[in-house]
Amino acid sequence: MKTAYFPGILAMAAIVVASNILVQFLLLDGLLTWGAFTYPFAFLVTDVMNRIYGPSAARRVVFAGFVVGILCSLIGSQIMLEFGPAVALRVAVASGTAFLIAQLFDIAVFDRLRSGAWWRAPLTSSVLGSGVDTAIFFFLAFSASVSFGGNADAAVAWASDPAPLLMVGPMAPLWVTLALADWAVKLVIAMIALVPFRIIVGARSTPTT
Repeated sequence: MKTAYFPGILAMAAIVVASNILVQFLLLDGLLTWGAFTYPFAFLVTDVMNRIYGPSAARRVVFAGFVVGILCSLIGSQIMLEFGPAVALRVAVASGTAFLIAQLFDIAVFDRLRSGAWWRAPLTSSVLGSGVDTAIFFFLAFSASVSFGGNADAAVAWASDPAPLLMVGPMAPLWVTLALADWAVKLVIAMIALVPFRIIVGARSTPTT
């Protein structure tokens, strides 16, 4: 592996670790977590690597982040809190699955659009990738229509309780509101991330891939 990839790998690992820690801290009565504000920058790292080094390098960074995420989940599963482990089995599986699929999807979309305007590929791939990530994670982690059996389901049963959609709309499972709030944050950060993307990529020449 090229040493030039290490900054991207370290940045992805830092984001994954920080997000796994910050997800434990709630905001707005549990509507969001602090991790919701750090995790979306994983798409920025992937897109920068894709633009500068190509899709193969971006995939290596994603796989490195996936491994780090698994390690974080294993550690979290051994930390016991008042209501059980810090990382429930369903949440760990959902998180890893969503991360890998969404990031690889982001890479594929970016690569298809890389010859267009500079902002088109990172913005489109991040918006679509974020949607895929949110849908997969919240559905696998919390939907009552998915079962991991026994204690795995019981640990997340609270997320299926009915609640007003986005606190003001019709009744829906709580996890749907959490998913929409999470995706809204991702969309905002996808737009903000265009600034550092432009700065970083603008300072580097893009090699032929």
